[in-house]
Amino acid sequence: MSYKMKLNCLKFRLVLCFMLLCLISNAQYDFTEADKLLTTNQKKLGDNLVALVYKDGKMIYQKEMGDFKIKTKAPIASCSKWLTAALVMTFVDEGKLSLDDKVVTYLPIFGNYSKSYITIRTCLSHLTGISDNQRIGAKLLERRKFESLEDEANSFAKKEIATNPGTEFFYGNIGLNIAGRVLEVITKKKFEVLMKQRIFTPLNMRNSTFTGEEDATNPSGGATSSPTDYMNFLTMILDKGMFMGKRILSEAAIAQMQTIQTNKVPKKYTPKVAEGFDYGLGEWIQETDAKGNSTVICCPGLFGTWPYVDKCRGYACILFTKSLLGIQKKDLYLELKKIIDGQIPSACN
Repeated sequence: MSYKMKLNCLKFRLVLCFMLLCLISNAQYDFTEADKLLTTNQKKLGDNLVALVYKDGKMIYQKEMGDFKIKTKAPIASCSKWLTAALVMTFVDEGKLSLDDKVVTYLPIFGNYSKSYITIRTCLSHLTGISDNQRIGAKLLERRKFESLEDEANSFAKKEIATNPGTEFFYGNIGLNIAGRVLEVITKKKFEVLMKQRIFTPLNMRNSTFTGEEDATNPSGGATSSPTDYMNFLTMILDKGMFMGKRILSEAAIAQMQTIQTNKVPKKYTPKVAEGFDYGLGEWIQETDAKGNSTVICCPGLFGTWPYVDKCRGYACILFTKSLLGIQKKDLYLELKKIIDGQIPSACN
């Protein structure tokens, strides 16, 4: 056998070995039960759904159902809050903002209505103390009268103060939208421009936007995204602020976002789908370890999309849909997570 033929044989064997390793790697996960759960409950989930699971630099599970594909764009409601908190933290990383800065420093109107003690931290954790008792429908109607985020933030300044900042949790849109307006004041740029420059473009989120057709920009719930776009964001969170070799957020910023802010704080209002969870900065703390450190963080939205990161098992998952989220769907999502967890061992004690 000639040297050239031996070399070709060696190359062939190496390629074959590589292919076998890939097959073995992919074969270690069996998501048959996940497929069965989603297929059986497709109608309950709104018919159209994408499920993605990412681990170790690759997608290990992908399911497209109905008309939804991995690049389908749809409103993601409160999943927007995680994006907004991350945007705020880019300014904290640069020293242009502190979580304990008082909002009145940037928005003096808050000082005119006894709200001088609200901080950026209380804004990102729904602890502003501003009264927020309107029903969802009434809130949506009210938002339509605002021409800008500035108008909305000024209206929040004039609202009744229900309790001292930091003393009561009330989930809603007020805090994150105030924080979004602060960023506009600091930079003299629109919120949606900042989001594109600092989050969407660096994370290759080309199908994502906060630009509304009619209403003013809504940092708390106004984003449109796609499964692959939001997964890029989740992989950055999973990789402690890194994305494709670029640092988007510091490890300290990621840790701050994932630290519980609601310990020993009465929860006046928590959506039923998040009952039992605590809250960090722009995200829910879904699970914790024995010491109270977050192990699973998530940010479910009203329209049914549920993104989460499991730190102990080292994976990110998103269930992307456009159908109102309810307790039944929460139970299905948690069942799906249980199935996924069964395929991926935990590295935590």
